[in-house]
Amino acid sequence: MDRAGQFVGESGAFLDAVEKASRAAPLDRPVLVVGERGTGKELIAERLHRLSLRWDGPFITLNCAAMPETLIEAELFGHEAGAFTGATKARVGRFEEADGGTLFLDELGTLSTGAQERLLRAVEYGEITRIGSSRPQRVDVRIVAATNADLPQMAAENRFRADLLDRLSFEVVTLPPLRVREGDVPVLADYFGRRMAAELEWPSWPGFGRLATEALNRYEWPGNVRELRNVIERAVYQWNDHNMPVDHIVFDPFASPWKPREMPTKTEANSDPAPAPKDVPAAPTPSEPVYNDIADMKEAVEAYEKQILEAALAKSRYNQRQTAKALNLTYDQLRHSLKRHDLLG
Repeated sequence: MDRAGQFVGESGAFLDAVEKASRAAPLDRPVLVVGERGTGKELIAERLHRLSLRWDGPFITLNCAAMPETLIEAELFGHEAGAFTGATKARVGRFEEADGGTLFLDELGTLSTGAQERLLRAVEYGEITRIGSSRPQRVDVRIVAATNADLPQMAAENRFRADLLDRLSFEVVTLPPLRVREGDVPVLADYFGRRMAAELEWPSWPGFGRLATEALNRYEWPGNVRELRNVIERAVYQWNDHNMPVDHIVFDPFASPWKPREMPTKTEANSDPAPAPKDVPAAPTPSEPVYNDIADMKEAVEAYEKQILEAALAKSRYNQRQTAKALNLTYDQLRHSLKRHDLLG
């Protein structure tokens, strides 16, 4: 996916979401785009704008989470000179900038209560009032908003205005996460790989090897397409032989045997260890053998060695070169051991 709004994918779930956005685009109604981080919410917003009758008007974006609560209303609706400390001159807001076009509000769920109330009036009546002014002015703006929050649940808990949600959700486009987009990972990986190879001026694109392909398909992609793009571009630029298929993938760029350790505070040192984050599965650890029950020493050693390899692979996110370093083995030694224990997939 590039900034020109190109969509890459062939899964049914993904194509259904794009088709839904395309059908809603010509209608001059608000649209709410829902999806996890990195699923392409802003690209859908751009598509809604380009396929609308406002395509030649401005497309203005605002990340609501990036603005302090004290400034978000002034950023949206503008302010007059002297409206608050530091407001030395009048300034137009994003609504006025988007007049005749589309205003994309990202991270909608982070809007303050005051901003939600003003936004409701702007959506319902097409009127805004600058901070420090008593004179409302009309604006012609289509609202497209995006969020990864559960807005209906927030409305039920009185953390988001239900009436505003009703007005913004004329159509809701929910983007599927990458992990459920069957068949799209290799398609996207090839697309990003080719682009990176062209940027590096490789004479041709060799594609990905079997190990890299298996690792890409096995990974859960919590960061979705944005994370996939980073992983692929990193893998291509780090690969030294552009005549051979890329077969080394680093999912976590922070992973390193020399990663600095934080010194625990006295309180932390005396407390129970914190549980692992829910979204990161803990690497399996080899179980301690029961020596009294060992009847075949060779078989027991083989079983324990396999457990060690499985735990090390999981800890290194199945990156075999990092696993070899972690176990103080050469890459060939590790490959031999994995083959012997039938762990090569």
